[in-house]
Amino acid sequence: MKYLANPLFGVFLSLAVFLFGQWLFKKSNGFFLFQPLFVSMVLGITILIVIAKFLNTTTAQIYTQVYKPGGDIIFWFITPATIAFAVPLYKRNDIVKKNWLVIILGLVFGTFISMVLITLVSKVVGLDNIGIKSMLSQSATTAVAMPLTASIGGNASVTAMACIINAVVIYALGKQLVDWFKLNSDPLGAGLGLGASGHTIGSAFALQLGSIQGAMAAVAVVATALVDNLLVPVFSHLIGL
Repeated sequence: MKYLANPLFGVFLSLAVFLFGQWLFKKSNGFFLFQPLFVSMVLGITILIVIAKFLNTTTAQIYTQVYKPGGDIIFWFITPATIAFAVPLYKRNDIVKKNWLVIILGLVFGTFISMVLITLVSKVVGLDNIGIKSMLSQSATTAVAMPLTASIGGNASVTAMACIINAVVIYALGKQLVDWFKLNSDPLGAGLGLGASGHTIGSAFALQLGSIQGAMAAVAVVATALVDNLLVPVFSHLIGL
């Protein structure tokens, strides 16, 4: 196993499964279940499980000793990639200056309502306190949600999975949701909703709708991360988790 512990293995595995996901996504004409981020997650986990079985060890050991050294290098790039959302925001900062109060209030109340609903649904399906903590910060982008979950005692891996599933669902249903609820009649609301719920992938879809929607989605990604950092620990404490 020591020969696999080279950080290059984790980097290569991450790139390989993602590139395969991209190829499969294109070959399937954009079938939502083959979204590259989702495919790479499932395939990467499967490969680590197979390696663990072959080496007669646990998947947890393979993850920490084989994949994580290189995986952490890939993860490092998530933060600057998130900060890059400031670019479309800067291009349409006139919209932000004009509607800053509506944006802040909408994201604060939206985040609070989502945490209440997440808690209720989690209790209904029987999740324990750690499970609920792991789900609370999923409205933030993965780079923010994982360390935030860890800080309140949740499982960051579960949070990452929830964030990715959110993005896949928004990619699959984004167009239908926009049409059904006539969201594009209000570019501000459409962009904020797609960015807050679908993170990076939701923002990419919002950019396809227009520059205002794309800028608002970028605002939502950044602002929701800040709001979650403020509200999640307080909310978790208030409900006794």
